[in-house]
Amino acid sequence: MTEPMTLRVRVAAPAKQVWHALTDPASLRTWLAEHAEADLPHRFEFWGRHTPEGDAPHQRVLHADDRSLTLEWTLDGEATTTEISVEEEGDDATIVTLRQSHFDFQDVITGASIRGALQTYWALSLANLVDHVEGRELTPKVDYTSAVMREEVVIDAPMSDVYRSLTDGAEATRWFGYPIEIEPFVGGRWAMGGFDNPDPAKVVDLVEGRAMSVDWGSAGISSWELAESDGRTRLTFVQSGFDAARPPHAAWGGWLSGLAELRRYHELPDWRPIWLEAA
Repeated sequence: MTEPMTLRVRVAAPAKQVWHALTDPASLRTWLAEHAEADLPHRFEFWGRHTPEGDAPHQRVLHADDRSLTLEWTLDGEATTTEISVEEEGDDATIVTLRQSHFDFQDVITGASIRGALQTYWALSLANLVDHVEGRELTPKVDYTSAVMREEVVIDAPMSDVYRSLTDGAEATRWFGYPIEIEPFVGGRWAMGGFDNPDPAKVVDLVEGRAMSVDWGSAGISSWELAESDGRTRLTFVQSGFDAARPPHAAWGGWLSGLAELRRYHELPDWRPIWLEAA
């Protein structure tokens, strides 16, 4: 059953600056999509390899004013609705709310429709919007045309700190924003939602202080490796072992949006999650 999906983020910038990033074509081509054109209230389109079903633009403006935008976005033959709005939170902070129709979590599990990628697509996009507006390096986007997932991010923190935040369940829960329990040894459990999860992933490889691989069954194996990089930490993330005919793009977007928050967690001295409860 489809259901509306809502995401809310806080941006440390005035609403006027955030709205510009949301509606300026050059900005959109930086944080959102490979290709984008916008001329509100008439046109708002984005497409390319970093967009689900991005062979061509499939969006149509339904409504636009100076603080909100509503699009019809046809995906897998269905006319979905995307609503984006901004509201001020004081002089130097803005709340962005995104509502997306026709999201069914079963599509995440089965891969039956590209619409299953919508939640993590928008999560990664909003994380990159925040970093773009705040002047930070962006996180790599998912390539929805590819069956290869290998990305790198550089984190301005010691390797030992990054390793701990990836292998200690309490710390991983803090930056990921969802309960995670981890047994950091080969054969140990890696449990999204905690060890009450009846089907946890399994740690299949571990190099103390440097690398870990986790087996998710049919979704494949997630592997990360750390290396020193001019006083910072380079994290290489790879997905393997999945059906190449049906790459788990939704999961890839989730991991990358998580890595965006991991970078912020380590790099911002006054870090707090960008994510807010859905209103």
